[in-house]
Amino acid sequence: MLIGEVARRSGVSPRMLRHYESLGLVRPTGRTTAGYRAYTEEDIRRIFHVESLRSLGLSLRDVGRALDDPGFTPSGLVADLARRTREGIARETELLTRLRRIDAAEPADWQDVLQVVALLRNLRSGDAGMRQRAALSSVDAAQVPVEALVEAVLSEADPHVAGALRWALAQTGERGPELLAAGLESAAPEVRGRAVRCLAEIPGDRATALLRDALGDADTAVRRTAALELGARGVADAVPELLGMVVEEANDVDAADALSTLAGDAAVADRVVTALAGRLADGALDSSARRRLTQALAEIPGRAASETLTSLTGDRDRTVALTATYILELRSSG
Repeated sequence: MLIGEVARRSGVSPRMLRHYESLGLVRPTGRTTAGYRAYTEEDIRRIFHVESLRSLGLSLRDVGRALDDPGFTPSGLVADLARRTREGIARETELLTRLRRIDAAEPADWQDVLQVVALLRNLRSGDAGMRQRAALSSVDAAQVPVEALVEAVLSEADPHVAGALRWALAQTGERGPELLAAGLESAAPEVRGRAVRCLAEIPGDRATALLRDALGDADTAVRRTAALELGARGVADAVPELLGMVVEEANDVDAADALSTLAGDAAVADRVVTALAGRLADGALDSSARRRLTQALAEIPGRAASETLTSLTGDRDRTVALTATYILELRSSG
C-alpha cells in the first residue's frame, strides 16, 4: 500500500509518516518497482499502535521503546503521565476559573480586565499585607469577583487578612451566603469555622438560616460561633448551645449576654429561664458551673427569672445562694 493510501486509512499525514520512518518508528516493509514506499498490513497496524500510545501523551522516543524494548515496562511511565496530566488539568482548571471570574465581573474595557487580574493575583499573594490590601481595595472595584473573595477567606489563616476579607465579603450583597454554604460542607472543621465567622458578619435571612444549620455541626467551635451570632439575632434555637458554653466556661460571658439578648423577647424569655433552671437542677454540675448559670439569670428580665432566683437563695450550695441573693438585691434596687 502506497503512502497516500496509508495516510487516508490511518489519518496520519504523509509528512508525519515520513517523520516516523526517519525516527525508525514505522519503516515501510518494501518498495514498489517504481521505488515508492510500500506498507504492509503489519506496518499499518504498527502505525495505529504508535498513534494509540501518542494519544496517552507518550513522546515518540518512549513510543519506540514501548514497541521495541521487551524490558520496557509501562507502570512507571504511565504513573508519571498520570501525574503530569493531573498537574496540567489543575493548571487549566485554575485558568478557567480565573477567566470565569473575569467574565463575571463584566469588564467594560481592558483596563477593567487588568484591575480584576491584579486583584485576583494579590488575593493569592504570599505576603499577608498584600492580601489584606487587596481585600480592602476590592470594594472599590466596579464588579467584585465574589467567588474569589469566598475562596480566599475560606483558606485564609492570618486573622487580620481574614477580618478584611470578611468585611469585604459582607459588602457584596446576596451572593456571599450562597457561596459560603459550600464552605459549611467542607470536611475540614477550620474551613467550616471560617465560613461561619463570615456568615456572622452578613445580615439577612439566608445567612441566619445557614448559621442555624451550623448549630448541628460536629465541631464544637463551629457550633459555638454560630450560637453566639444567632443569639444576637434573636434565634431561640441557640439557647441549648449557649447554656452549654456557660456551663463549660467557654466564652461564658458572651454566651450569657446572648441569652440576655434573646430574653429581650418576652416570648423567648420564659424558654430561656426554663432552660437555665433545668440545667441548675442537674446534680452532676459542679459548683462553679451552677454559679455561672445563676449569674446568667442576672440580665434576664421578667417574673420567671426573679422567681427562679428567689428559689436559689435557699440553695444547698452557699455560693449559688449568695449569688442569687445579691442579684435579687440589685434587681430590686434598680
